[in-house]
Amino acid sequence: MRAADTLFMSKHLKHDLERLERRLLGLGARVEDAVRRSIASLETRRPDLALEVMANDPEIDHEEVEIEEDCLKALALHQPVANDLRFVAAVLKINNDLERIGDLAVNISERSASLDRALPFPVPAVLQPMMEATAGMLRDSLDAFVKSDPKLARAVMAKDDVVDSFNRQIIEQMVEQMKEDSRLVDDALLFLSASKNLERIADHATNIAEDVVYLVEGNIVRHQSSRRL
Repeated sequence: MRAADTLFMSKHLKHDLERLERRLLGLGARVEDAVRRSIASLETRRPDLALEVMANDPEIDHEEVEIEEDCLKALALHQPVANDLRFVAAVLKINNDLERIGDLAVNISERSASLDRALPFPVPAVLQPMMEATAGMLRDSLDAFVKSDPKLARAVMAKDDVVDSFNRQIIEQMVEQMKEDSRLVDDALLFLSASKNLERIADHATNIAEDVVYLVEGNIVRHQSSRRL
């Protein structure tokens, strides 16, 4: 291949990778907004916010499919290697995690919309810090991607245990609430489900952080203890 042809392909690859990054960050912003709205709907018992999250989910799904198609086109047309190949691989994986987070935000919104407004349920004490920690992990994982910052990514990974601890506390509290008043069983189960979905969002944020470490350092850190990290 002539040098001119190689330069031409290199410019097109750079353009396509930059476009992939912009689209992924746009999807990340949509998903982060969906998570925050779903959390707000649960905190304030506002079904209108929950309905907005559910209505916007098809757009997130559509964008996820298009980004995946762009990644596959980049692989087929440019056959990237080294850092460029790692970048496309990371985008593919982060793209999938973001779509799953969007689905989990919908799950939380569905639970919020189902809460019994006639019999106000006492909100679990640790739900607020759990929601803040989860939203913060998602935000920081995306920031780590933007900044190519493995240190920030590792900080996200270390916070996963904190969210897991909050989830266990909510489970214990909800069990006690159901024992004390059987009328609260339905809403308690909704909060249990919402807590589990928040815990899973934190897991996906951790996945994104792991992909950032792989992208920057070339190291696969899945399944490693957060204490070691």
